[in-house]
Amino acid sequence: MLRPSWEEYFMDITHLVAKRSTCLRRQVGAVVVKDRKILATGYNGAPARLEHCFDTGCLREKLGVPSGERHELCRGLHAEQNAIIQAAYHGVEINGATLYCTNHPCVICSKMIINAGIETIVYEEGYADALAKTMLKKSGIKLEKITRKVERGK
Repeated sequence: MLRPSWEEYFMDITHLVAKRSTCLRRQVGAVVVKDRKILATGYNGAPARLEHCFDTGCLREKLGVPSGERHELCRGLHAEQNAIIQAAYHGVEINGATLYCTNHPCVICSKMIINAGIETIVYEEGYADALAKTMLKKSGIKLEKITRKVERGK
C-alpha cells in the first residue's frame, strides 16, 4: 500500500472538492490547510441560492469569452474565492495557511489570497496568467507545483 504524502493527501481532497463544481468549462477545487488541519474548502460555481450554470448555460460560452479573460463576465466564483469566503463566513482564521488548489490561481484570486494572509500555494495545473505569478512572487507567497506520484483511479 502506498501512503500519500501530506501534500498528495490534501491535493487528492482538492480533486474530490472539485467534483462539486457546477462550471461547464472547468472543475476546480481548493482546500485551505493549517497545521495539517482543513480549515475551509471551495469549488467553482454560481453563488449560493442562484441557478447553476449547468442549468442556465455558460454565460462566457454564450458571449464567446476565451478562457482566462474577462473574469467579470462569469456567473460563478472561483474555488479559491469560495474557500476564502467560507472561512470568513464561519469565522475561521486562515492567516498563515496553505492553499491547495487543482489549478494555479488567476490574478483576481491571487489578490484575495495575498490579502487573506495565505503563505503557501500548492497546485497541480498551470494557468496562463503572468500578472498573477508576478504578484504572488512579489508578495512572498511560496508557490509549489506538485506532480502526483500515484495516478488517480489506480
